Amino acid sequence: MASLTHVFANGAAAPNGVEVSAGPSNGNGHHAYAPGSPLDTGLTAPSTGFSSPPPHQNGHHIAPAHVHEAEIVNHLYHSGFQMGNYADTNLHVHTRVYRLHALILSRSPYLAHVMSTSRTNAIYIPLEEEPHITEEGFAVALGFLYSSVSLSLVSRENARSVLAAACLLGGMEVLCDHAYQICQSSISVDTIEEWIAFVESLDNTATPSENGSAPDLTPSSVYGPFAKRLRDDVFAFTIGLPELLQAFHPHTTPSAENPGLETLLRVYSHLPFDFFKHAIESPSFPIASDQARFKFAKSAIARRKQAAGRDAEESVVLAFGGVGDSGSAVHITRKLKKRSLWKVTK
Repeated sequence: MASLTHVFANGAAAPNGVEVSAGPSNGNGHHAYAPGSPLDTGLTAPSTGFSSPPPHQNGHHIAPAHVHEAEIVNHLYHSGFQMGNYADTNLHVHTRVYRLHALILSRSPYLAHVMSTSRTNAIYIPLEEEPHITEEGFAVALGFLYSSVSLSLVSRENARSVLAAACLLGGMEVLCDHAYQICQSSISVDTIEEWIAFVESLDNTATPSENGSAPDLTPSSVYGPFAKRLRDDVFAFTIGLPELLQAFHPHTTPSAENPGLETLLRVYSHLPFDFFKHAIESPSFPIASDQARFKFAKSAIARRKQAAGRDAEESVVLAFGGVGDSGSAVHITRKLKKRSLWKVTK
């Protein structure tokens, strides 16, 4: 079976994948790509050719059922999604237009509803209302309606957007789980601050949960239940970060001599308050004593005071004679700063 690699209308080699837009025939027997390709990411989907020959029967080649089904799916993805042949639906996203097929699109509950309420064969997806969905992520999810080859196009760079698009379109549990796993695996020391900013952008109305775990998050964003799962993953990583960085190594306590502690202070200075409070107070926070926990909290709060835009005063208290509900004798508090009152005189 031939590779899925195509050639653009201008003759330049184009890798197979979502960066080649579905498009009509150019009238001379060759398929032209629709103006304004949805993206140009260099992503390449693998060929779906088969290495083993089909079995023989009475001198004839008999293709196994799975080979036949794979050929159909391959044809749908190549000829239907990438080329737009025999399309009956124009899907508009921003300035892009995909020539697609209503029967395939109806696999998505979201698109099925949009098509059912449209009086024409043109449907419009208002992605400007979903800042977490990029054109690339949306195109990968669209392609998944045609073939699972889209799974190979999910990367650490686009996984969040693919997950958001898959959640929006619905009916893509496999793609959602795959993108989520890639998101989860991408949380690292190098990316944690980016992830903190991301989960903070999802919902600013988080409330503390019971038993000192990550704060509960109402799944009001496009990510649905994955919003809380990602938030819990990021919180769990911040809890384990001191151990990963060896921040409290007994032989290198001053931050000047301990880059791990310095990194930890930098990360904790940017944590949302609910994350910061629950991390410091959590029994799972890997530190030797409440005195050491109190000392670290004071240093972190001093750093947090330097951050721009703080509208509240944070403080730490070391309670003697017992521990609180969080299981720690160290408590983080916050109160809003009083606004300055201006007196108007005549």
